[in-house]
Amino acid sequence: MYNYFQTLKGNNYYGKREKDILLIDCMREIPDPRAPYNQRHKFLDIIIIAVTAVLAGMDTWNEIADWAASKKQWLGTFLELPGGIPSHDTINRVFQMIEPEKFHDAFFRWASAVSGKVKGVVAIDGKTARRSREEAGDIKPIHTVSAWAVESSLVLGQLCVDEKTNEIKTIPELLDILCLEGCIVTMDAMGTQKEIARKIIHKNADYILQVKGNQQTLMDDIREYFEKDVFTEKKDALEKAERYYKDLCKEHGRIEKREYYVENDIEWLRQRHPEWEGLAGIGACVSTVTEKGNTVTAVNYAIYSRKGMTAAEYGKSERAHWGIENSLHWVLDIAFREDESRIRAGNAAENMNMARHIGVNLLKQEKSCKMGIASKRKKCGYDMAYLYKVLGGLNTGIK
Repeated sequence: MYNYFQTLKGNNYYGKREKDILLIDCMREIPDPRAPYNQRHKFLDIIIIAVTAVLAGMDTWNEIADWAASKKQWLGTFLELPGGIPSHDTINRVFQMIEPEKFHDAFFRWASAVSGKVKGVVAIDGKTARRSREEAGDIKPIHTVSAWAVESSLVLGQLCVDEKTNEIKTIPELLDILCLEGCIVTMDAMGTQKEIARKIIHKNADYILQVKGNQQTLMDDIREYFEKDVFTEKKDALEKAERYYKDLCKEHGRIEKREYYVENDIEWLRQRHPEWEGLAGIGACVSTVTEKGNTVTAVNYAIYSRKGMTAAEYGKSERAHWGIENSLHWVLDIAFREDESRIRAGNAAENMNMARHIGVNLLKQEKSCKMGIASKRKKCGYDMAYLYKVLGGLNTGIK
């Protein structure tokens, strides 16, 4: 997608874990897209004002500029502000002009430095910012593929899907720049592609990939095997052999029972589908939801590469995958109001998406305040001591 990937890999940014890599230094390396004359405001000041205002609950250019004007004295403690606070038009114009790939570059280097040795499940999934489209100007909504470290609650990276391609071509490029050794990478059926499975194995990681109609022959083989040779067995015997695991969730009058099955003896499947590198086992999840007297049952299948995986490990990893929906996508839509945002001109929508991801990482890592992300944003807006605490908690370099 972007030709800067080779530069990043050449510099080995994403294999590093240096604690001295700071967000503000990464932002400083983003090229200033403005003409070199008549610049009243520092480029770095504009970026930091926008990111900080987003943390403080501001969602539009007018809100960002108004909040910054009201906090001018406070912002002046760590920003230069030679021309005062920039107007909302200035901030908007700059974010339209910033090259998104350079902003991505800066985010990746910072996220790589603060994430440490990533463990557990890394969920990869796509999300569309619906109102970033504009029919009059034939502007399509931005669609972003993100990598979410479930255990550490961090966005590791994200790429915008080019309107001429799709997630299938974007996911391998995202995998290329992530350090995934020892992790389990999970994806929905869109990412169940031979090239993607091969890429994950070559990153010294494992995969759990959902199998649906886009891999029809593989799904038919797996479904037939489970229906004939696994679902017919006694659950007590399967559980004793660690091939069955049940998870029950009751909340708000809704009961959901998830039953997970695994099979690691699949030499027959590897022979039929030798092109799936690393294939070690297959899994099934039977989900039964009862709500208001109605019961709905669904069955999902997957392939995985971790040898000897138990049903409990498979089930917990499957549940962890949905952390990207509940802990990232839901937070962006509800706490950051991303789906409502009409920011769309130029590169602004993609760049603001990056600013929100920075906000998610900073707010998720601040543990002293027992509030949701939306409430934390409000607190950042009126409590400067707390905002300082959030900014100082994850290698931002802002003091």
